[in-house]
Order: sequence, then structure tokens, then C-alpha cells
Amino acid sequence: MSDESIAKRIERLVQEEKELREAEQRDRPDDDALETDRDRLRSVEVELDRCWDLLRQRRALSEFDLDPSDAEARDADTVERYRQ
Repeated sequence: MSDESIAKRIERLVQEEKELREAEQRDRPDDDALETDRDRLRSVEVELDRCWDLLRQRRALSEFDLDPSDAEARDADTVERYRQ
């Protein structure tokens, strides 16, 4: 996977996140629809974090003249539990 393809995936996820946030506003009166929106939004946020993590790994490897293809997508649990 190239940096460009990861960046495009991020762009698509950001667009979906925006659409889901708008849907959240529309679906406020409907509890089931609202919960579905929120579940999908949580999934999109995690996937975004994973994509950003992979892109950062690739850029760090490139910066040190290492092969960016050695970067590996980490599981959601690892990415979501990073210490900031």
C-alpha cells in the first residue's frame, strides 16, 4: 500500500465521518438510527486512527532511509491505546 492510497483512504473516511455527523443531527429523534450512526462513526474513527498510524510509520521509515513497505497496519486495540 502506498502513501497515496493511504491518503485517499483517509480522505474517504473523513468524508464518511462528516456525513455520519450530519446524519447524527438528522436522526436525533430516531434512537435506532442514531445508534446505528454512532456505531458506524466509532468504526470510522478507529479506522482513521489506524490509517494515520500506518502513514506515520511509513513516513518515519522513509525519513531514516528504510523501506516504508516494512510498515504494518496495527490492530485497533494497539492504536487506540497509545499513550499521548
